[in-house]
Amino acid sequence: MEKPKSLHVAKPWGSFDQYVLNETCTVKILTCDPGQMLSLQKHKHRAELWVALDEGVIIELDGKVLTPDKNTETWLPAGCVHRLSCAAQTPHPVRVMEISLGQFDENDIERLEDVYGRR
Repeated sequence: MEKPKSLHVAKPWGSFDQYVLNETCTVKILTCDPGQMLSLQKHKHRAELWVALDEGVIIELDGKVLTPDKNTETWLPAGCVHRLSCAAQTPHPVRVMEISLGQFDENDIERLEDVYGRR
């Protein structure tokens, strides 16, 4: 599965950004509190497009640490190892819009590390 092409369209009132069109997908807003992190994980049956909605987002992606600017897209292909976190010194929670493409199932999460003891 390839990253969908995003489209920026200017309008008289401003603009819109389109991330998917007529594709089966699941869209969530992930909110991570300061000092917290999701599990280090991967998925077999879905890829994800993450769009940073706030400053302070930290993404681990296949061993690299990314700090995307607000509105930056990050493509997470199926099988990649990834995690979202928010530094303890960040004065607010951070949010990421997650667009999952492929077969969505919460049981498809393979947790490699988890500070909350989940498997």
